[in-house]
Amino acid sequence: MAGSVAAFAPTAYAQAPGMVPAAQATIEDACKAVTQNVLLAASLHTGVVQAFPELKPPGVRMTYSTRDGVEPKNMVDTIECQFQNTKAPFVLQRFCMSSTCYSPDERNPENKRRFEEVRTILQRSGY
Repeated sequence: MAGSVAAFAPTAYAQAPGMVPAAQATIEDACKAVTQNVLLAASLHTGVVQAFPELKPPGVRMTYSTRDGVEPKNMVDTIECQFQNTKAPFVLQRFCMSSTCYSPDERNPENKRRFEEVRTILQRSGY
């Protein structure tokens, strides 16, 4: 079409559904958001959650499952998250899933990239 200008919809930035609004979120919510976003999971069930807001850096360790119907005592997948702050913006510092850790100074370029992706998603949503 001569003389027409193509209009494109603005870019939509995806994030995990069901995230607690950042203004009301705790570090536990922030760690759950990390988990959902790294796993690309629409839903996430948590089991044992241990939060350490008084430590430097503040952190959370929890078990989780992406499957429905799993009892908390049977959840064996774990994540550990560390943040700069205990309230939004939390500023993700590091997270570890199983035996793999992700941080901004990670030597493995794929792990460093994954960390940057998750941190960017959290920042976009006010976390």
